[in-house]
Amino acid sequence: MIFLASFRKEWLEQWRTYRLLMLGVVLVVFGLLSPLIAKYTPELIKLIPNGESIAQLIPAPTVKDAVTQYIKNVGQFGIILSLLLTMGAIAQEKDKGTAAMMVVKPLPRVTFLVAKFAAMALMFAVTIAIAGAACYYYTWLLFGALDILRWMALNGLMLVLMLVYIALTLFCSVVTKSQAAAGGLALCFLFILGLAGSIPGLGEYLPGQLLAWGEGLVAGKAEVFWPALWVSVGIIVVALIGSSLIFERQEL
Repeated sequence: MIFLASFRKEWLEQWRTYRLLMLGVVLVVFGLLSPLIAKYTPELIKLIPNGESIAQLIPAPTVKDAVTQYIKNVGQFGIILSLLLTMGAIAQEKDKGTAAMMVVKPLPRVTFLVAKFAAMALMFAVTIAIAGAACYYYTWLLFGALDILRWMALNGLMLVLMLVYIALTLFCSVVTKSQAAAGGLALCFLFILGLAGSIPGLGEYLPGQLLAWGEGLVAGKAEVFWPALWVSVGIIVVALIGSSLIFERQEL
């Protein structure tokens, strides 16, 4: 009951501060634009000087191009927004003193943290679902229908990737004293995971592989990367447990 009340408070905050609206607009716009960009890029190139000769070198756009654009656009901006929208989740409340007011209700600190994570997770789940539906519809109109179950799996894997960075940024927001410091530390995690993912053999076990797995699923490939999923879930769990343990010992 306490968790539901705390979760409701966090969800209303996402709504009233327009974070949900901003996230939804950005991801849905890119969801809509991705198949359009894939379809009409050759036509746009023809409009520039000597564009006709350049356009002839570009293969005819296919459904694969639309999926690739979607993964690149929504994946990149989703990660950036997961950092920006989460970095002040705890640090900002500690700075303003509202965190101290909340945890004396009595509201367990772990419930306070988990409610914040759950509200962010639901916000990203809803917006990714809408963005995915928008992209699916326009891809169907311009190129043809995709396998709906494989498309849902791609978006599910994309959501897990966002949750990894939400959990890590929430951890950064707990261990630091300011929103800017939390954002800087979260960027370090992003850089480290990106750098580690580029190492041959290691990248298959890291969260970034989830997007490649999802793209392969939509393309009909049978290759799976379960270790990357379990590592991602492990990072989320460890980040939340670490956040809770540190937050329990902090003076607010």
